[in-house]
Amino acid sequence: MLNNNVLELDQVNDNLSLNKLNIQDLEKEMAWCEEIIDTRLKIYFKQEVNYSSVFDITKPDLQCSLSNFAQWVMKHGLDFEARLILILALVPVLKPKILDVLTCQNELTLRPFTEFACVEDNGTWYATGETVSFLLGGDSLRYRIQVQSILQAKGTRGLLGILSLTATEIDPLLMKSPIRVQPSYIQSLITSQVYRPELLTGFCATKMESALSWQDLVLPSSVVEPLKDIQFWAQQGKTLLDDWGLMNKLRPGFRALFYGPPGTGKTMTACVLGKSISYPVYRIDLSKIISKYIGETEKNLEHIFTLAENKNWILFFDEADALFGKRTQASGANDQFANQNVAYLLQRIECFSGLSLLATNFKDNLDDAFFRRFESVIYFPLPSVDERLCLWRQGFSSQSTLESTIKLELIASEYPLSGAEIMNAIRYASLQALRRGSSEIMHADLLEGVRRQTIRGDSINDFAGKPRLDLFG
Repeated sequence: MLNNNVLELDQVNDNLSLNKLNIQDLEKEMAWCEEIIDTRLKIYFKQEVNYSSVFDITKPDLQCSLSNFAQWVMKHGLDFEARLILILALVPVLKPKILDVLTCQNELTLRPFTEFACVEDNGTWYATGETVSFLLGGDSLRYRIQVQSILQAKGTRGLLGILSLTATEIDPLLMKSPIRVQPSYIQSLITSQVYRPELLTGFCATKMESALSWQDLVLPSSVVEPLKDIQFWAQQGKTLLDDWGLMNKLRPGFRALFYGPPGTGKTMTACVLGKSISYPVYRIDLSKIISKYIGETEKNLEHIFTLAENKNWILFFDEADALFGKRTQASGANDQFANQNVAYLLQRIECFSGLSLLATNFKDNLDDAFFRRFESVIYFPLPSVDERLCLWRQGFSSQSTLESTIKLELIASEYPLSGAEIMNAIRYASLQALRRGSSEIMHADLLEGVRRQTIRGDSINDFAGKPRLDLFG
C-alpha cells in the first residue's frame, strides 16, 4: 500500500511540475503577444517604437521546454503567424485584458476601430482573422490573404482541428469569426491534463477502461493477427498517409468490425487494444444517441465524431446493428427516417480520420454497404477446448483453492461455454465460498454455476435437466 501511495504522490508531483512549466511558457507567450500588439499599434499610429516590424520580435524559445504547450507547438512546427493565431485564441481564457487596447473607441467615429476587428460574444472579446491580419501587416493586402489561407487550410501549420471557426454566408473566408480553441484542447494546452469529454453534459459516450493486458486475453491466432494490424496502423498510419504520400489515395482512419457470439471478448478486446496503444476507448451510448426526433440522431453522432477528430481516440460502437442495420424498402416515414440514419453513418464513418470499432453478435444484421468500408473484419469464435481450459485455470483468484475432486480438464472438454459464461460460473462459486467464510471452491458450487449458465444461455442442451456430477470425480 505504501508503494502505491508513493507512486500516486510522484504522479501528483509530476503533474504539478508540468503545470508549472506550462504556466511559465504561457506567460512568455502572453508577453510576446502583448509586445506584438503594442508594436503594431505604435507603428500604425506613427509613434516611437523599438522595432520596424512585428517580425523583429523574437518568439519565446520553446525547444528545450518539457511543458505540454511547448511540446505541442514544436511537434506541429508552428511558424510565427500560426503561433500568433494560437496564442490569440488562448488569450480570452488566460489573460483577456490583453485585448482591451484593441477594443478601445475611435474618437472620430465613436465606435471601436474597424481595423482591430475584435468581436464580443457573451461578454468576452475575441480576436478574429481581421485582427491577426492587422497585427501582422497593418492594412497590407498581402498579409490579409495570407491569414485567409492559414485559416482555411486543411492539415497545415498544425492548426487543423484545434481552432473553432464558423463560416457564414457573409463571412465565407472566416475572417470575422471569433478565433477560439476547441474545448477539447484548452485543458491539455493550459494545464497539461488529459481532456475528459465524458464530464461534459450531453456527451453521448462512456469511457471504458480495463486492468487487463494482452496476456490476460485468451484468443485464437485468427483474432490476434488482425488485431496486430490495427495496432500497427495506430503507430504508422500517419507515416503511411503523410510521408508515403497516400493521403489522396486511401481513406483516412481505420474501421474494424468485431463479430461473433456473445461473451467471446469483443468489448474486452477493444479495451485492451486501446490500452496497448494508449488510446482512450469511448463506447457510444445508444440510449443517448438515438432520438425519435428527425435529425437528432445524426446531430448527436456528428458531435461525437467532431470531438474525436484528430485525436487518438477509439470510438467503440457496441451492438452496432442497432445503428448500422440494413436499409429496407421505404414504405413509410419511419422507414425513410431509418434509412437516412444509415446513409449518414455510411458517409460519416468513411471520412472519420480516427479509429472506429464496431461490435455485433449478428453480422448479417448490418447493412451490406458497410462491409467494403471496413479495413478489418474479425470473427470472435467460441473458445476451443484448450482455450476454455486456459480460461478456467486463470479465472480463479489466487486467494482461492479448488476442491481436489474438481477436474477442470473434463469441464473444459464437455461444456462449450463462452469466456463470459466461464467467468460467471467462477463468480458464482467464489461468492458461495465467501458466504461460507472459506477460500475453497467446492465442486457442487462450481457445478451449480455451470448449470445456471447453460440454462440461461442454452449453451449445452442436455445439461439443463440433470447435473453431471461425474465430471467432478
